[in-house]
Amino acid sequence: MSSPTSSSLAADPRVRRGMRAQLAERRRRLGAGERSLGWKVGFGSAEAMKRLRIPAALVGFLTDRARIGAPATVSLSGWAAPVLEPEVAVHLDADLPGGGDVDAARRAIAALGPAFELADVDPPPREVEEILAGNIFQRNVLVGPADSGASARSLRARITGPGGAERAVDDPQALNGDLIDTVRHVADLLGEFGETLSAGEIVICGSIVPPIPVAPSDAVSYALDPVGGLTIRFGV
Repeated sequence: MSSPTSSSLAADPRVRRGMRAQLAERRRRLGAGERSLGWKVGFGSAEAMKRLRIPAALVGFLTDRARIGAPATVSLSGWAAPVLEPEVAVHLDADLPGGGDVDAARRAIAALGPAFELADVDPPPREVEEILAGNIFQRNVLVGPADSGASARSLRARITGPGGAERAVDDPQALNGDLIDTVRHVADLLGEFGETLSAGEIVICGSIVPPIPVAPSDAVSYALDPVGGLTIRFGV
């Protein structure tokens, strides 16, 4: 049985319409040759959920077409409102159908690591159906090293943003909640729409800091201790 929050989210007519449109686009793209990379959550902070009147984070999809490799330099030509989100990527090595318990989710997780997500937040997020149908503004993802021995409680992050400003994050789960709960939520919500969180996929679990606006010539580095780090640069 899905969690009450996931079931409540799925029952929202805005979410049902938006997820149906989003998953239809995913099926179209997979049919055209793209491969599934995994899933993402968005708007999972308490402030974002209150503003959108939702009980849990929204879920979008990732494909291999969105993935960029390291070292990464990304052109922002044609972007309207680019933001960068440092996230924790959960790597799965077993299927996790909806309705699984905490132990099932824990067993499905193979490793943890850092990831950057790039989004173009245009137009500004106001309508849940449109946000979901547009796949939560997803544009690119950069996935870093993964460590099978890392635990969520042991993770610490350091982010060096544009202009060299540094920020330490003592608890990367603080903004969006427990990583295992997030993975269960993704599995439960997908199950409500006939999809399954599958072995070999990743879940990126939401930005560990407020999204970082970026511009050409910016660079951002992200160290997720004790796993490893990423650096991304932006051009015109």
